[in-house]
Parts: sequence; structure tokens; C-alpha cells
Amino acid sequence: MAKCDVCGNEYDKSFQVTQAGRSMTFDSFECAIAALAPHCAHCDCRIIGRGLEDGDGTMFCCAHCAKQSGVTALKDRTAETAVAGP
Repeated sequence: MAKCDVCGNEYDKSFQVTQAGRSMTFDSFECAIAALAPHCAHCDCRIIGRGLEDGDGTMFCCAHCAKQSGVTALKDRTAETAVAGP
């Protein structure tokens, strides 16, 4: 059994995630998210999914949070997108 790097629980169904050459062991998605998911720069929630980023790489959970932070253009790694609204 492997030990979770976040909570220390030993679990027979643990799994590893490798990100940027660093591997970590987890016993649940909850622990993996706590350790690896980025935070929204505006509301500080964990970004589970793709999220959005501005030209400087600042991450946001949604266009609303980006707009509230004064961002006018976002990147979703496929195209540059304007933030809609007045």
C-alpha cells in the first residue's frame, strides 16, 4: 500500500500523478486537487478543469472573475478570447 502525500493515509488503491517531472501519490482525487489544482487569482477557488489565463499566465476560474480583475483578453491555450460585456 502506498501513502498519500497530502493526508498520509495508506490506501491499496492509491495512484500517482506526475506533473513537470515531479510524481506525487494520492489516495483520492480530493487530495490530488488540493495539492495540484491552481487557484483563481480573483476568488481563490480551486480550478478543476481548464480554467482561463491572461497573457501573463495568471489563472482564473471563469471569464467573470477575469473581468472583475480588469483582464480584457484571455488565453485558453487554443485561441485568444476577448472578455465579453460592458
